[in-house]
Amino acid sequence: MATTGVKAAFRPDIVILDISRLTPLKEVTPAMRRDRKYSQIAASLTHVGLIEPIVVFSAGRGKYLVLDGHKRLDILKAQGVTEVRCLLATDDECYTYNKRVNYLSPIAEHHMIMKALADGIPEETIAQSLDVNVSLIRKKRNLLDGICPEAAEILKDKRVTAAAFSVLRKMKPARQIASAELMVAANKFTLAFAHALLSGTRPELRADEGRRPQRRIEAPRKAILEQETDRLLAEFKSVEDSYGSDVLTLNVCCGYLKRLFANPRVQRYLTKRYPEIQQQLQQLLAEVQAEKTRPPKMPVKSAAAPMKARRAAGA
Repeated sequence: MATTGVKAAFRPDIVILDISRLTPLKEVTPAMRRDRKYSQIAASLTHVGLIEPIVVFSAGRGKYLVLDGHKRLDILKAQGVTEVRCLLATDDECYTYNKRVNYLSPIAEHHMIMKALADGIPEETIAQSLDVNVSLIRKKRNLLDGICPEAAEILKDKRVTAAAFSVLRKMKPARQIASAELMVAANKFTLAFAHALLSGTRPELRADEGRRPQRRIEAPRKAILEQETDRLLAEFKSVEDSYGSDVLTLNVCCGYLKRLFANPRVQRYLTKRYPEIQQQLQQLLAEVQAEKTRPPKMPVKSAAAPMKARRAAGA
C-alpha cells in the first residue's frame, strides 16, 4: 500500500506582520476585557512580552485571518503595537486550537516560580507579570515545604490545592506517600478528603504529633477511624500489587466463557438447568466488555520502584 506524507499544520518560520493586515474572526467584547484572564494576559504582555505567536491564515492580497490569539491581539492594539510575531497555519480551521486545555498543576507552577527565582527574577516582577499579589507568589514558592519528594512526584500533575498540601504536611513521609496514592486512586484532591485522611492517621504517623488538633474527636470514634483508614490503605496496596495478574486471569476466563456460550448445546443446558448462573455469567461478560470500551485511565503512580515494575509487567 502506498503511503502519503503528513501535511504540516504550520509553516516552520515565525513571521513579523503588520497588525493592520490582520483580520480577527471574532470580536473581543467589553465583558471579555473585564475578565480576570484578560488582565493577566495584559500584565504578561506588558512585563514579559509576547511569548506565544498569533496564529494566522493567509486570506490573499497581503491579508491574514486570525485563528488564535484574539485577546493578545486586542491588548497589543491597545498598547499601540504596530507589528506582531505570527505563526502561519496551512489550513483555516480554527476550532481545534483551544479545543483541549491542559491546566497547569500547582506543583508545575511551583517549579516554574522556583526556576524564575533561580534565574534572578524578583518575586515582585513575577507577581506583576501574572497580575497577582506577591503573597500568592510566596505561597506557591513554599508549596512543597514539608512534603516528601516521593509524594510530590505522585501528585506532580494533579490539581491539588495549597490547603490540601498544608494538611499532607502534617503527616510523616510514609503516610504522605500512602495518602497521595490513595488520593490519586480515588481521584479526589480536595481539602475535605485530605482532612479525612489526616483524621484517620495514627499519632505516630503524624508530623504534628506534639500539637493538639483543632477539632477533637472522641477516642472510640477516632480509634475506629484510624483502623478503617489503615485497612483502606492496606487493601489499596493489595489490589495494586495483584491488579495485573487479576486482570489477566479475568480476560482468560471471559474468553473461555465466550467460547462456551457460542456452543448451542451448552446454552440450552444452562438455560434449562442453571438459568441464574447463566444470567450472572452473561452479565459479567457484558460488564467486562463495557469496561474495555471506556477511555483508558491514567495509571496510579507509586513511589516504590518494585511496585512500578510489577504494574508494568501486569500491563
